[in-house]
Amino acid sequence: MDFSGKYTSFKREELMQEVQMHMSERRFQHVLGVEETAIALAARYGASQEKASIAALTHDYAKERPDEEFELIIKRDGYDPELLNYSNAIWHGLVGASMVERELGIKDEEILEAIRLHTTGAAKMSLLDKIIYVADYIEPGREFPGVEEAREIALVDLNEAVAYETKHTLMHLIKKEQKIYPKTIETYNYWVSKKRGKDHR
Repeated sequence: MDFSGKYTSFKREELMQEVQMHMSERRFQHVLGVEETAIALAARYGASQEKASIAALTHDYAKERPDEEFELIIKRDGYDPELLNYSNAIWHGLVGASMVERELGIKDEEILEAIRLHTTGAAKMSLLDKIIYVADYIEPGREFPGVEEAREIALVDLNEAVAYETKHTLMHLIKKEQKIYPKTIETYNYWVSKKRGKDHR
C-alpha cells in the first residue's frame, strides 16, 4: 500500500523501518500481522485502509521501552498519577500514542486515539478504534483458546468481536488476579453487559 502523505510524511517502508528499530523481531512480526488484519477489516467495514495501516504499524511502537521512560513522561506531561500503579500493558498504548506523535510526527487524532485504546478499549470507540483493538487480538500470529472463534466473529460483526475480546481479556486478567484498569471495566460494561443497547454504531 502506498501512503498518500496526508497522515504521515513517511512512505510505508520508511515507517516500517522506524518501527522495526524500536522493537524485537518477534514484536515486529506481530505488528505486521496486525497491519494485515487491520487493512482487511478496514476493507470489510468501510474504514480508511491507509489509517488502519498506519495505526497498526505504530500501535506497539512504545511496547519495549523501559518502564523508567514511561514513568518520566507520566510525571512530566501531566498524566493521571494513578497510571503509575499500572504497567507497560497499559502505558504502551495510552502514553505510547504521545511518543508516536512526538517522534514520528503523526498528528491525526483518529490514528492516535486508536493507538491509545488498542489495549483497553472504551465505551465510545470509532470504527478505526474497533478495528485496531480487534486486529491486535486476532492477527495470524496469535494462538490461544478461542482465537478462531474471535476471528470468525470479526468477519461478521465487529461490535460482537469487541465484546468477545473484552470479555475474554477480562476473564484472563481476573484469573491471573491482575489489577484491572478502569477503562477495561468501562469497555466491558458498555460492550458486553447485557444492559447494553442493541446498536453501538
